[in-house]
Amino acid sequence: MPRHLLPAPLRGLREDERGSTVVEFAIVAPVMAMVLLAGFDIGHTLYMRGVLQGIVQKTARDSTLESGTAAEQQEKLDNRVKAQVYALANNADIVITRRYYRTFTDASAARAETWTDTNGNGTCDGPSGVTPGEPYEDANNNGHWDKDGADDGQGGAKDAVLYTVKVSYPRFFPIYNFIGGSHTTSISGSTVLKNQPYGDQGSYAAPTVRNCP
Repeated sequence: MPRHLLPAPLRGLREDERGSTVVEFAIVAPVMAMVLLAGFDIGHTLYMRGVLQGIVQKTARDSTLESGTAAEQQEKLDNRVKAQVYALANNADIVITRRYYRTFTDASAARAETWTDTNGNGTCDGPSGVTPGEPYEDANNNGHWDKDGADDGQGGAKDAVLYTVKVSYPRFFPIYNFIGGSHTTSISGSTVLKNQPYGDQGSYAAPTVRNCP
């Protein structure tokens, strides 16, 4: 309607821009809040990952044991890692694993044990109907195919140990309450160390040919 046809009170209301800033802020504020929450969440995750890696490297230097039978010493070191992680996230779920190799070169390569990939899917599969499992060389003779070529545990003298700590904890910032997704953050830290040469390094027997279960 043309301005001159409006009653005088309505003509003033039409031209009154007071309160427009509040409306604009109400539109922009939720978006800005979500961007800030996402930034805080990413920043906190990166911080936790950096701290965890530092904790692992600092503590795992002391975990180079002669033999994997020293369970009490390993538990003591693991508890030290857990205590430092709980100081940052007291509701965290912590999983610690050890995988050992004969050399640093093996640990760096982390190659799967040799197998015949008959179906070309990149993994050693078990039997299918009357077809036996794909054959592989059990280089470390632990009875199963290892996709990283390692074996569980601390190993023995001079072995290279991949020490890994995986941590999961509820997100500190509720960003995923608004955009969906996981409410849990998962991070990990790892390091490779060489066991002390307190004795002669063990060696594997000749590889055994087996079939994947």
